[in-house]
Amino acid sequence: MDIQVIGVRDLPLIQRGDDLPALICDRVAFEDGDILAVASSVYSKAKGFTRDLATITPGAEAVRVAAKTKEDPRFVQAVLDSSTDILLEYPFILSELPSGHIGVRAGVDHSNVEDGRIIILPPDPMGAAAEVRSAIRRITGKDVRVLITDTCGRSFRRGQTGIAIGWAGMTAINDYRGDTDLFGHVLEITEEAVVDEVAAFANFVMGESHQGVPAVVFRNCRTWDGHDAVYFTPEQDIIRAALKSKKD
Repeated sequence: MDIQVIGVRDLPLIQRGDDLPALICDRVAFEDGDILAVASSVYSKAKGFTRDLATITPGAEAVRVAAKTKEDPRFVQAVLDSSTDILLEYPFILSELPSGHIGVRAGVDHSNVEDGRIIILPPDPMGAAAEVRSAIRRITGKDVRVLITDTCGRSFRRGQTGIAIGWAGMTAINDYRGDTDLFGHVLEITEEAVVDEVAAFANFVMGESHQGVPAVVFRNCRTWDGHDAVYFTPEQDIIRAALKSKKD
């Protein structure tokens, strides 16, 4: 399998109201089966999922947490507003979002945006991926798979990597359970998080600073069978349980 990786370059700085799928289609000749990875930040900017710090009044909880993390209480309030559950307050806020995604500071970000403004993750990242996929089909007639990506840190390892927070046209997991390996052994637990693997390489192409490549196309990727249960349930998640135990 020879995979072609195409960074979508020369996109303008995205503003609220911009037709992001159309701008991407102007710069890429899509083929059926392509996978398009889009940075959540540019999708959020196009949709207006940003906030001005000057308009945020922090509550008592935000002020309390901000005193521990040494962050702007207004920023912390935005994190709390985006979260459904706080798993860790210090040394950084680790929280769950309505989509089920768990991330540092709820994915709220103040990089690659104007001073005094912050970017919020799409509230429905699965719907966002489906919307972009539908728009590309309407514009080009091509059947393209879509990922919405974000960057996250990892337990036990230094450095951020890209992950998928929304996807459409594919399952998140390639489920190998019941398959056999090269020696005929039946696989019992192997579930490959393909969307995260693709998102991680997309992040490598996008870069983390001034590269200006917020979308990446992968061509000639195979299809796979699996499921979308990428998030552990609270009962299954031993890390969440440990954090909750420490918090309580």
